[in-house]
Amino acid sequence: MEKTTSINIEQIPVGPKVKLNGKPAQVVLTDEKIIKDLLPQKFGKKGMLWVGFLLLVCAIGLFAYIRQLKYGLIVTNMRDYASWGIYISNFVFFVAISLVGSLITAVLRLTGVHWSTPLTRIAEIIAVAAITFAAIIIIVDMGRPERFYNLGLYGRLQSPIIWDVVVITTYFFISLILLYIPLLPDMKILLANDPEKKGFFYRIYKFLGSFWKGTLLQFRISKKAINILCITIVPVAFSIHTVTSWLFATTYRPGWDSTNFGAYFISGAFLVGSGGVAVAMYVFRKFYKLENYITDLHFDKMGRIVVMLGMLYLYFNINEYMVPAFKMKKSEEAHLMGLFTGEFAPVFWTAIFGGMILPMIILLFKRGRKPFPMFVAGSMVVVGAWLKRYLIVTPTLLHPFLPMHNVPASYKHYFPSWEEWAIAFGSLAGALLIITIFARIFPIIPIQETITEQHEKNNK
Repeated sequence: MEKTTSINIEQIPVGPKVKLNGKPAQVVLTDEKIIKDLLPQKFGKKGMLWVGFLLLVCAIGLFAYIRQLKYGLIVTNMRDYASWGIYISNFVFFVAISLVGSLITAVLRLTGVHWSTPLTRIAEIIAVAAITFAAIIIIVDMGRPERFYNLGLYGRLQSPIIWDVVVITTYFFISLILLYIPLLPDMKILLANDPEKKGFFYRIYKFLGSFWKGTLLQFRISKKAINILCITIVPVAFSIHTVTSWLFATTYRPGWDSTNFGAYFISGAFLVGSGGVAVAMYVFRKFYKLENYITDLHFDKMGRIVVMLGMLYLYFNINEYMVPAFKMKKSEEAHLMGLFTGEFAPVFWTAIFGGMILPMIILLFKRGRKPFPMFVAGSMVVVGAWLKRYLIVTPTLLHPFLPMHNVPASYKHYFPSWEEWAIAFGSLAGALLIITIFARIFPIIPIQETITEQHEKNNK
């Protein structure tokens, strides 16, 4: 007899409510319906246009990078002082948003939060895509990628750069495995529901998961492996953001000379990661018709998390700027005045109010935690987070402890060249392309876990 699960919409909000005789009725989800709803879907016209747009942006970025390889970093507007620019801003942004994998998958799973199940795979693919392009953008920033091997041959353990390479590589592989293992039960479902039993996708499923038979022993081993990975990824995730912050804090510059940077980076990463998941939740729910799986309850819970993390990050921002502003050392004065009232003030206040304060105000209200307001607030958080990373890098480099003397005027200001913008947007488009292609090939919501949880609720 077919197993079904009844969900009381008074306890678990769903999408459009079904009414019977003017009263809310129960939404019944069978195993077959769950599988049908969550199987990967072919791209429609909008999906093809989206993929075409991302490929175009990536192609422009690749062209700009070829120009950079041909002519050197002179095609950028980076000079002796602003030597990192938008590339490192993008790197810090990608590293930050990748923390969402450990937040949603590890922390919430280890604490027994079951409502996060539909969001775990979304979070993990965002983490994998982000950390992939964090590594790529570092190679772009080197200018001479053919010398990358020297890092392994002559790298010094005393250097935070080596520490960063080690933790980024470790975090990437743990995130990839944590994405892959929970996907195995769904491989069996994908193989069983492929009508043609052939084709490119079928071969991918067979290669990745044909050994999965769904035995009790395999499920036990899988559950144990996932728990071990969840425990492991938390300190690694904290390490990657702490070490990245040390790249700045161990460099003696105004604005970076702070012991606050480790916690400051981690809190900011948690915020932008949760904002990124909120945006992805809305997009996948809307275009894949997932109202019965990513419900108003999920948006409400994520909204509360974003508010909490926003307040935490705002606290570290106040601490980061108030202490040097109170002392107002001469070396810090130009940097702070540039942020508060100078050339970077519009970007700074947009990041503070538009990326933190206003989203928190929206999400404090229950109506603000509905899907579309959450999408708007999450988008503001993500954009504000990128601007904040730009502000961490650029103003400090333009305000060194030793004043600039006898340098060209272009050295005293920095605005990215079109090649830098093209490469930066190309990397962002590349990360979105990975997420888009993954959603086309694999279920974006775990099918087997969803079925299991529905059975458990039904048996209570």
